[in-house]
Amino acid sequence: MMAMVINSTQSMVNHIYDYYLWTLTLSDDRTKGWLLVDSPLPTFIYTIMYLAIVWIGPKLMQNRSPYKLTGLLVPYNLSMAILNGYICIQLFTAATRLKYSYVCQPCRANNHPDEMQIAKAVWWYYFSKLLEFCDTFFFILRKKDKQLTFLHVYHHSTMFTLWWIGVKWVPSGSTFLPAMVNSFIHVLMYSYYGLSALGPAVSKYLWWKKYLTILQLIQFTTALMMGINGIRTGCDFPLWMHYALVIYMMSFIVLFGNFYVKAYVTNAKRRTPLREINGNALNNGYHHAKIH
Repeated sequence: MMAMVINSTQSMVNHIYDYYLWTLTLSDDRTKGWLLVDSPLPTFIYTIMYLAIVWIGPKLMQNRSPYKLTGLLVPYNLSMAILNGYICIQLFTAATRLKYSYVCQPCRANNHPDEMQIAKAVWWYYFSKLLEFCDTFFFILRKKDKQLTFLHVYHHSTMFTLWWIGVKWVPSGSTFLPAMVNSFIHVLMYSYYGLSALGPAVSKYLWWKKYLTILQLIQFTTALMMGINGIRTGCDFPLWMHYALVIYMMSFIVLFGNFYVKAYVTNAKRRTPLREINGNALNNGYHHAKIH
């Protein structure tokens, strides 16, 4: 009996490995040899390390004083805003010159300079998801454990892996749009967090924080509609990517919707002042609802 189980397990593993080798034949040759791209192991290992730190970090900080990290938070957030701005501009300019469709754009696996510019920008977008692990690490060091929500950890741990898949198989075509839109939103978000880290003297002038929530909701909904439309019309883009987009966006709409109800609707019914509602939403969970 045990021998049958072992043989069955071994056979299943071999089938999975053979399927993985087959999928590699469909990957985009343009990104071969790029940092972290060829093998899934680096991405997988970094993600496991991230989850391990999320689990053990708060325990290690339990009897320690929180770190302020002001001198680190400001340059980190502003650097991330600059990086996302660079990614957004690179994607927008190349897609414009190539006359990319915002509804359905096939992936052209050629080495045209503008196509390569898009592929490289998508790689930077993927790499930025690794850098964004620092968001969580700073929460742990500052003992902001309430901000380590399921939504926050789920978002950070999955985005890095999903965008490895993107840069490995479809680093151009319709892939450019969600990366471009999200990078633009991240410019606003990281700019806000960088400026707010300077203290109350600056943060009181940052009136636009509540509009970031609206942009997030629009982003999720638009991406969901884009995926559904691609499936419905038979867009010449990998079908599995459309389904992955739809499922992933639905998960974020559910999780973010739950946060939104708790932060805005529930608090509003309790007649909490609007300023306090916005502050609580930002400090206790809004940052974790962003889609990187």
